[in-house]
Order: sequence, then C-alpha cells, then structure tokens
Amino acid sequence: MAKISISNETQNLTWQRMKRQAVPFAYLSPTLLLLAVLSFIPIATVVYYSLMNNVIITKDPPSFVGLDNYVKILSDKNFFNALGNTLFFAIASVIAHFVLGLLFAMLLNSKVVGPVTKSLFRVIYILPWVFTASIIAVLWRLLLYPNGVVNYFMLGAGFSTEPIEWLSSRQLALPTVTFINIWSGYPFYMVSFLAGLQGISEDLYEAGKIDGASGIQLFRFITLPQLKPVIISLAMLDFIWTTHQFTLIWMTTGGGPVRATEMLSTFTYKLAFTSYEFSLASTTAMLILALSLFVGVFYVRNQRSANE
Repeated sequence: MAKISISNETQNLTWQRMKRQAVPFAYLSPTLLLLAVLSFIPIATVVYYSLMNNVIITKDPPSFVGLDNYVKILSDKNFFNALGNTLFFAIASVIAHFVLGLLFAMLLNSKVVGPVTKSLFRVIYILPWVFTASIIAVLWRLLLYPNGVVNYFMLGAGFSTEPIEWLSSRQLALPTVTFINIWSGYPFYMVSFLAGLQGISEDLYEAGKIDGASGIQLFRFITLPQLKPVIISLAMLDFIWTTHQFTLIWMTTGGGPVRATEMLSTFTYKLAFTSYEFSLASTTAMLILALSLFVGVFYVRNQRSANE
C-alpha cells in the first residue's frame, strides 16, 4: 500500500509539473495559432506550389514536377538580372543609410549644436521616415518629371542643357530609385544611432582624452565598438527589408525601363499576376525566402551573442 501511495504522489507531482510547464504554451496558443494561419500555412502552400505545375488559374489538373521549376528559374537570365539589381539596390542603400544615419546622429549628439537647432534638425531629418512608400514614390515622380522641379533647377544652374529622364533612362533609373530609397530610409538609422550614442558613457571619452587620443581615435576605438551591436542589427534588418521593397519600385518605374530596375519583388509579382505563372512565382518566392533566412540566421546569432 505504501508503494502504491508513493507511486500516486509521484504521478500527481509529475502531472502538476506538466501542468505548470503547459501554462506558458496555453498563453501563447492564440499567437501560435495566428502565426500558423498567417505564416506557416501560406509558406507551406508556396512550397507546394513551387513543386507543382498548373496551379490556381489553369484548365489542367496540377501535376508534380519536383525541382523543374527551380531549374527553370535558375536558368532564366531575367531572374539573375533582377537578383543583380536587388543586390545593388540593397547593398548601396545599406551602406548609404549607415553613413548618413551615423553622420546626422553624431551631429545631433554633438555639443556644438544648440538645443533649438537640434530640435529643428530632428524634425527636418525625420520627415522622410514619416511618409509612406506610396507617398514617397508619388512625390519623387513629380519632382523628377522632365518638367519637374529637379530638372528646372538643373537647367537653371547650368548643370544640364536639356531635361533629364531620371526614371526613364536605362542608365539612370536604378541609381535614381536607389537614391530615393536612401533618402526615405536613413532616418531609421539616425534615430537608432542617436539612441546608441546617448547611451555611451562620457567617462570613456574622458579617459580617452586623458590618454591623448585624437577625435578620430575616439571615434574608432570607443564610438564604433560601442555601436557595433546596433550597426550589425540595423544592417541585417535593413538588407532584408530592402530586398523586399516593392511599393517604391512599382510606383516609380514598375521595374522598367526594359527591366533596368527589375527587382526580385517585381519579378515575382509579374510572374504571378501578369504571366499567371504561379508555380514559377512561388519558386522565386522560395528563393527570396532562402536569401532572407540566410541573412536572418546571422541576425539571430548576433542577437544571442549580444544578449550573452
């Protein structure tokens, strides 16, 4: 009887322990269910479509083709054109965001600039972050029209003898949309860097000055190392966000002229809703997901190492 009593107590303790461990999952269950509906199920569906042919809008029944869609996409020169444009767009944007964001953050954190001037600059510098991508696209299209404000000042200042087709030229369209994305995205870096700079102890700079360090040395050996976690996190997030940019490209150039600004996002959209090649569009989406996951792994590792 004693053994049975001990066994029952052990079972009760085990059951209570399991109940306590299940409580957090019970609280998380609505979120997990929402993630499953909005993320996991759509991703699984796209994976399924990428391995099939004749899906969604088709007279013929779907058929399994395995990796044929991946072979077809990876042998398509238009895909690699879009990939190259996307990498140029993303890498140039991330570098410029970092440089501009850090410069403006250091300016706003400097003691040389007065408090009133700082407040005014903060309002001016943060304005691009306030606008949505659609508003930014419409605004810059108006500014960059052949008879727009930019060309008016270019002609008036003598920098050009005729109106420049900023968004219609194969040579200028990609750098132009990259510039627009840089202009719209640097405030996020600026605000993040400003918060990081304000969190650096003044004692570190005082100790460096006592040791005879110059301004450049203070920046190199104190400012940059202290901002390193912020820099890595921002760069990785910005790269992922920029590679997914669609609205700005679609509303300014639509991927043209002649695919000069074609990105992976617009390439996928056209496959799905212009050519109705949903299987190939799903395949491209999976390749974009793989690229994002590759960067995301490094982001998660960086976050874990920073927390440790």
